[in-house]
Parts: sequence; C-alpha cells; structure tokens
Amino acid sequence: MGEQKGQIEESLIRWFEWFHSHPELSYQEYETTAKIRAILLENGIEILQYDLETGLVAMIRGEKEGPVQILRCDIDALPIQEETGLSYASECEGRMHACGHDFHITAGIGCALLLQQKRKELCGTVKIIFQPAEESSLGALMILKTDVMHDVDFAWGFHTDPTNDVRVFGIREGYVTAAVDRFVIRIKGAGCHGAHPEDGVDPIPVAAAVVQALHTIPGRNINAFHPSLISVTRMQAGNTWNVIPETAELEGTVRTMDKKDRAFYEKRLYEIAHNTAEAYGASAETEWIAGPPATYNDARMAGYSIRKAQECGFNVVPEESSLGGDDFSFYEAEIPGCYLKIGTGKGAAIHQPEFSVSKGVICMAAEYLAVLMLDIRELVL
Repeated sequence: MGEQKGQIEESLIRWFEWFHSHPELSYQEYETTAKIRAILLENGIEILQYDLETGLVAMIRGEKEGPVQILRCDIDALPIQEETGLSYASECEGRMHACGHDFHITAGIGCALLLQQKRKELCGTVKIIFQPAEESSLGALMILKTDVMHDVDFAWGFHTDPTNDVRVFGIREGYVTAAVDRFVIRIKGAGCHGAHPEDGVDPIPVAAAVVQALHTIPGRNINAFHPSLISVTRMQAGNTWNVIPETAELEGTVRTMDKKDRAFYEKRLYEIAHNTAEAYGASAETEWIAGPPATYNDARMAGYSIRKAQECGFNVVPEESSLGGDDFSFYEAEIPGCYLKIGTGKGAAIHQPEFSVSKGVICMAAEYLAVLMLDIRELVL
C-alpha cells in the first residue's frame, strides 16, 4: 500500500495535530465527532445512521465475499493539564489526550481511507467504531445499544504503547487487560462529642479495620498465580476536629483476570464490610459497580496479527498483561477479539501530563491495520 500511504501521510499528521490540540472529555466529544465525520464524508466513506450523541460508526464494503469485522478507535481525552511543550499542545485548559486516543482516531481514519481505496481487494465488510467515553470504562455500552454488532464476526482493538519503540508491536494470546470494578462502602456508627467516644460508635476505626481486612484478599483468598488486586483509593469521614462523625465512606477498585476471582471479590468484600462493622457495633452498606470484563485475545487472531506484523517488517514482542482495563472487552462478549499494543516511542507513561506519541507511527499503524483487515478469510476456514 505504499502509494496510498504516501498520499495520505501529510493529511494524517495534520489531522492528528488538530485532534491533539482539541481534546474533549468522555461523553462531550462533539467537535471531535464532527471533525471525524467531515473527514470521512469528504473521502466518500459511508457513515452508519445511528442515534449517537457522540461517536460514530463508519463502514467500508469490500467487493469480495468475506466476514464482517470491527475496528474500535476510542476518541475521548482526560482531565489533565498538558506539559509536553509540543507546538500543537492542547488548547483546552485542564484537558489533554494523555492516553493516545488522538493517535487511535487518526490511525482509524487512515485505515478507513486505505481500505476505501482497496475496496476491490477487501474481503467482506469493515466497520470502524469511533467510540466515545472509553475513559469512563462504559463508553462501549453506548455503541452496543445500536445493532452495530449483529452481524460482526471479529473484533479488533489497539492501543498506544509508550513502553516500546516505534515499529515494535506487543501481541499475544490470552488475557491482556483486567476486569475493572468499583466499590463504595458506607459505614454507619453513632456520632458524638470527640471527648466522649463512649457515647457513640466511631466509624473511623471500623473503616480502618475494613481497609486492612480487604487487603488480605489477594494474598490469602486468591490463587497466587492469578493476577488481581484491590485498592482503596478514597477514605472520608467527618468535617471537624472535635466531633466523632456518624459515617465513614470508602471507595476503591478491584482488578481481576479470572471470572471466578471477580465473583469472589464481590462476595468477600460484602462479608468483610458487614461482619467487621457488626463486630464494632456499626453497620455497613456496600455498592459494587461492575465495569468492563477482562480483555481476552483469541489465539488464532493473535497468531494472524503477529504474522501480518512480521510480514510488514515490524518487530513483535509478547504483550505485557496489565491490571489496567479497557471497555473493548465488551465487544468480545459474543465473538472472538484481539487487542494489540502499538509502540509509539518510549517516553512518559499514559495518563501523565508529559505523555506524547511519535508522529512517525501514525501512517505506519494505519497501513498495518488496513493490511490486517484486508483479507482474513483464513480465520473463518
């Protein structure tokens, strides 16, 4: 695809700089959606008519028989003040593309343009999902309210990887990101004067005991060979120095790879909170907010994507497992999927104010994704 690549590279870089300098937060990606729509329509690419407030789905229909595939490209930014010093840095105070979604958008557009030019060779149909609100962990559900997945056979996702150099891909089969769940525990005691704790039930020692007990779950209840964790990230009680409060509240996250472990954490968290509170004469209320499941790479799709990457001259290393999450996993509920890491140059980690993507990877990634999806009929044989 060398000729087509040369024709679009300048445009892709210009578009990338625009998306980078105009970041929008989850569920607020109005300008981003409008820009994507304008570029696609200008290039004759079909956009499916779904009732989405933000985000959209483009479709390229091949002229040869073949399966239906999706490519998920997330489009939202983060509430972080950019500190990259780039000439095209964010123009929006307190917002930046610190997770590479500007790269995902642009590579997805480039892939769409290349596949549109190669329709005669394209086997089957490719739907490119420009998805809102990935950073909320639930943005995929907005897309899944439509019928976009009703005829899909394979799901592809990809993500920037600042731990690897340009031209290095991280790919492997099996679980690659964790299930992401959130919890809130509300402990109710009895408030009283700080000088007379005997007149009440102090919820603060209860909360402290619950935190300590929760942290025993990974080391004492879960198989040591099963990656998982629980983190209490917020603890709040009281509002002055001489009053014992009535309530305390804990909030945090649980990350698991194994489905049974995920269910166990929810059950054990409830037991620990309620039984510990009861032991102190207090009560507890728990709330479990389920997020996306773990992302699992289909073995055949992973093998195929490795082979295509090598044929394109890229280096492939085993993708590292991460207890971070991605709502791409929702698309894999009924069909096989594969989630790839594309090296974008070693540097600051994602979600950091210094994070940036090497522009040299944009067209390369678009070309690889187009090659990947051009003819995958071997996967249905």
